[in-house]
Amino acid sequence: MSVQWRDWLKYFTAILAAISLAISFQINQAQAVEKVTVFAAASLKNALDEVTSAWKAETGKEVTTSYAASSALAKQIESGAPADIFISADLDWMDYLTAKKLINEATRKSLLGNSIVLVTSKDNVERVDIKKGLDLAGLLGDGRLAMGAIDSVPAGKYGKAALETLGIWSSVESKIAGAENVRAALLLVSRGEAPYGIVYKTDAVTDKEVAIAGTFPDDSHRPIVYPIAMLADSKNTDAVSLLDYIKSDKAVPLFEKHGFTTLK
Repeated sequence: MSVQWRDWLKYFTAILAAISLAISFQINQAQAVEKVTVFAAASLKNALDEVTSAWKAETGKEVTTSYAASSALAKQIESGAPADIFISADLDWMDYLTAKKLINEATRKSLLGNSIVLVTSKDNVERVDIKKGLDLAGLLGDGRLAMGAIDSVPAGKYGKAALETLGIWSSVESKIAGAENVRAALLLVSRGEAPYGIVYKTDAVTDKEVAIAGTFPDDSHRPIVYPIAMLADSKNTDAVSLLDYIKSDKAVPLFEKHGFTTLK
């Protein structure tokens, strides 16, 4: 074999390797695009897991869902965390991202409603009539009231507003055990680390170790609304499909099964 022929063969082999590498990279990119990333409020976990599983079974597409407090997720998105869809537990954090041009406003929808309840140990048979004049501080005794962080976590904000409306806040303000999200607040009661807590009704029914002691009146706080939207930078066509599915009539019974109300 001549030197010229060997050089040509080496050159040809290198070209084939480069083409193969480029094709492999494109395939990997395509596969990565197919996986949809959802950032969702912690209180949605049980219901949304079921909804995304139904969509996956129907389409064969993959979903990765990150659950946390809406405030934490919004801040992560603001910092550049890659996500396709955001579902907040209140309007404030969706508005926050909208103001920063990080949300595709054309895709935004008020999706679900919820209510907040007072939870206690399953062994506590005492039920509470939540109204003005309630001696919640007396019920707590030396214990703490578990809530999501009142300045950032939507469930904590709703809870504080309700307590203020009912004239109870000042008596329990020093007894609050703030948690990073509503599921963490629920866990404090479930483990017996707090005698009472304020969580969403949909969270309360997921834990067999707690009981609902009472429900806060709807007019004691702003309506609880979960908005959903695509992120402005998402180019994932599968995310569009998932968003449409979550908004569709197919998802309604799955959300309602877990105690959410669906908003039209």
